[in-house]
Amino acid sequence: MFATQQKYDIKDIALAEQGKNNIEWAMKDMPVLGQIKKRFETEKPFAGLRLAACSHVTKETAALCITMQAGGADAILVASNPLSTQDDVAAALVRYYNIPVFALAGESVEQYKSHIREAINHKPDLIIEDGCDLVSTIHIEHPELADKVIGSTEETTTGIIRLQAMEKDGMLRFPAVGVNTSLTKHLYDNRYGTGQSAMDGIMRAANILIAGKTVVVSGYGWCGKGCAMRAKALGANVIVCEVDPLKALEAAMEGYRVMPIAEAAKEGDIFLTVTGDKHVVDIPHLLNMKDGAMVANAGHFDWEVNVNGLKEFTTEIKRIRPYLEEYKLNNGKSVYVLAEGRLVNLGAAEGHPASVMDMSFANQALGMEFIVKNKGKLENKLYTLPESVDKSIAELKLKTMGIEIDTLTPEQEEYLNSWKL
Repeated sequence: MFATQQKYDIKDIALAEQGKNNIEWAMKDMPVLGQIKKRFETEKPFAGLRLAACSHVTKETAALCITMQAGGADAILVASNPLSTQDDVAAALVRYYNIPVFALAGESVEQYKSHIREAINHKPDLIIEDGCDLVSTIHIEHPELADKVIGSTEETTTGIIRLQAMEKDGMLRFPAVGVNTSLTKHLYDNRYGTGQSAMDGIMRAANILIAGKTVVVSGYGWCGKGCAMRAKALGANVIVCEVDPLKALEAAMEGYRVMPIAEAAKEGDIFLTVTGDKHVVDIPHLLNMKDGAMVANAGHFDWEVNVNGLKEFTTEIKRIRPYLEEYKLNNGKSVYVLAEGRLVNLGAAEGHPASVMDMSFANQALGMEFIVKNKGKLENKLYTLPESVDKSIAELKLKTMGIEIDTLTPEQEEYLNSWKL
């Protein structure tokens, strides 16, 4: 299908052929989402509904939007991060799939905000989001549109934190599903996806050997666990920084050194933040680092490392490689910033492999279906998908992997459900 009259804002429509190849390649490794798409094509659960997706414009996200379109949704896609857009994918969605896209790799903050406005102008009934920028903008700037929204799904921890705050303050005006809470999402995506793709981004940006380096991971949630695990597997000496005593204890019992970031700053060669918080690596830490230390972020927003504040202590910023900048400090040392402090796995690399996003986006698609099926029954709260949905996704994934598992006998079920011996 060719879209010739629709409005869009992308880098170059001539990139569409390569983007189509990449989308088709990704979809081959997304069999769970593929099965959901086949069902949606028949059932059309989103017929007559407008969908706005604010997410990383990648080949995997394209597969999700195509799946939602197959279910009848009138979809539009805008970027959730200025650096993560794959321009060829954006072009392919416009040209071959009739999905308007407003996203360019490296877009300015002003362009990013204008694209969010395009999503709002679509007057969505449904919202798929990664980071909660679209939802929060609607609540703050266009509250009159919130009553039209049936519900939203949120991909990442950062967005869920914002939704929790909105719910706590009594400001959330429609139901939301935090798909990141589902085990098939955060286990697969955060641990295995972020663990691999963050290290991939660091290696692509700097082309360095990880073995023998001291890697400091700030945050030991599911993403931090994955990053620490993969860095260790590559031969790094891993230090974990945490504020939660339970997570810090877990990291220590896994064999990692645990210490405050102020101490780790003196030892680390590579710093990676995965917390969802602000200024986790701050100016005193940056100034105290070794000459030649590298800092990267795999959390959603670009303020986990205080890059803007560092500029005040910098005599020169030199671009070494496309996603590697040297900050020459007035103390005589240099600190290297990867991907401008934005998501290193999507800025300097391609994000998670398709097989990982297969699980995440299966949750997104079924989360949207859950919201539509329960229209009018849900409160304006943050929900987790039912465990039955989580298990069905896991069962589909196992089936596509050719893995069979045991089932309980009637005797075993009776035993587990009884308090008698």
